[in-house]
This record gives sequence, C-alpha cells and structure tokens, in this order.
Amino acid sequence: MEAQPHIPVLLRPLLEAVAPVFGTWIDGTFGAGGYTRGLMAAGAARVIGIDRDPAVFAMAETWRGEYGDRLTLVENTFSELDTVASEDAPEGVAGVVLDLGVSSMQLDQAERGFSFLRDGPLDMRMSQEGPSAADIVNTAEEGALADILYHYGEERASRRIARAIVAARATAPFESTKQLVGVIERCLPRPKPGQSHPATRSFQALRIAVNDEFGQLIAGLEAAERALAPGGKLAVVTFHSLEDRVVKRFFQARSGRAAGGSRYAPEAAQEAAAFTLLTRKGVGPDDRELAENPRARSAILRVGLRTEAPAGTADRATLGLPAPVLSKPANRERRR
Repeated sequence: MEAQPHIPVLLRPLLEAVAPVFGTWIDGTFGAGGYTRGLMAAGAARVIGIDRDPAVFAMAETWRGEYGDRLTLVENTFSELDTVASEDAPEGVAGVVLDLGVSSMQLDQAERGFSFLRDGPLDMRMSQEGPSAADIVNTAEEGALADILYHYGEERASRRIARAIVAARATAPFESTKQLVGVIERCLPRPKPGQSHPATRSFQALRIAVNDEFGQLIAGLEAAERALAPGGKLAVVTFHSLEDRVVKRFFQARSGRAAGGSRYAPEAAQEAAAFTLLTRKGVGPDDRELAENPRARSAILRVGLRTEAPAGTADRATLGLPAPVLSKPANRERRR
C-alpha cells in the first residue's frame, strides 16, 4: 500500500473511541482517504466515502482498487449522507466519521484559493461549483462583509477590513488570494512571533460562507443520526472553536444533557436521548501526534453512540450557531 500524502488527524484516538470497528461505515468527508483506510484496517467490512470535491476521487484512483467492493465513493455533500445510506445500506450503518473544515490537501493546492500563504485564484469552493470567494468579496455590501468576517471568523477588525475591501475593489476587482492578503495585512498590525497570520480569521470566514459550512454541519449531524443503526457511532473532528461549540451542543442536546430551564424559562420536555456520549470531553492531539502532524494542534474529537430512540432534530437556537447562519438553510442540492 502506497504512503499516504496527508496524515488523518486524531485517527488513533478515534479508532480507540469507536472500537470495535465492524460493519458498514460512512466517511462523510473522504478527502485523501485517511480515515477510510484506517477504518478498514481496523475491521470495517465496508466504507462509503462521500465528498463534494470531485478532485478527491481522481486522486483515489491510484489505490481504491485495493479494496474492491469494500469501498464505494459517492460525490455528494455529507448533509445527504442519510439518503446515500438508505440506498447503499438500508439497514443502517455502524458508524459515521466527519472531519470538518478544509483539508490539508486543499490548502496545499494554490489553485483552489484556500491558502493565504500561496497565491492563487480567490476561489475556496469545495464543490468547485457556485459563487466563489471572489464573488463574495467583489459584490457583497460592506455591512454584509463585516458580518461574515466577524461571525464566521471572530475577526475583531471586521469593519475595518470590510471597509478596506470595498475601497480596494473600486479600483480593481479581487481575483487572487495575494490581493486579499495584502489588503488584510494593511489593516492589522504585524504579528508577533508565535501569533497567527493576519489573514487567518478572514480566510476562515470567507471559506465558511462560500461553502455554507455551518448549514452543512447541522444538516450532516442530523443526517448521521438518521443513518445510524442502534449501537452505531458518530465521530466528529473539528478544527476551530465555532465548529466544536456546535458539535458539543448537538451531542449534549441529542443525549439529553442540554442545560435545564430556569424560573424565567421553564425546562422544555425532553425527547428520548438519541445518543450516549463516548467522549465526555473533547479529545485533542497528544505530543506524539503534534510531533508527527503540527496541523493537528487545534483538532478536537467528539464521539456519540446511537441509541434506539427515534431520530429527531436539534433546536438551532441552542446550538451556538454564528448569527448569519440562523436564517440560512443548508444547501440540500443533490450532487451525484
């Protein structure tokens, strides 16, 4: 088996948390296939790999044949994974794994426009369809841009950066990541040693907006709940605090561990718990993993075990979603 070009984050603790591994699993964020390979090596009979980025399947052609009919690849969003499961595993699946955010593979490809360290087209589309980051930066009103940067990137200088973007695009439209990085850098102080790049938060925010990542996340978590058979496991790896907050609150709400009411807001009637928690706290990388893969430093793993309770939905208002997503439904367009 050839060496993998990218290291799957938190694979060891994930496999420990979901052991024993058996049956059919869905890898809802297939990427370079690291989790898929790990799951099959650990005992999964079959893995259905889903990704909305068509480029990942071309890259998998060099090794997917090793697994024969144990591996099925589907171009789609993970918000539709229950539909995929109903067609390929109607009895329900034994597990679902979701590795959120942008992959190191995408960051390394300058032409995809995800990286502020590599000059390329200002794109950021995971599916390579629909409006790009350049479309947002060149057409959104100043207030909308500021909201995106603040709510999705927690960028405190969001208004200053949005104002500078609007001023710059009046002279020439944004086409490259380098153009946008230059504007952001002029708005913020030079970082001190050990601090993140000034464009980190803005690029995160634009990527989330372009790909409707929070809408997809909630829809994907609920789809996983519907797809899992009783006793099935849902493992989610997040890479920033906004994602982790949503996943943590989803598991709390769907395991009956959400905060109770008060005398001002009486506690609502609880549905039967759809999950029990296999990780009471988020699991981060150990020293060994950080030495092997520094990109794992912000990763957090959470795992839940599906009960026999009927699948339901989570109350969006309690999940800590960034404000703009509360009124924006997930894109449910099917891509095959």
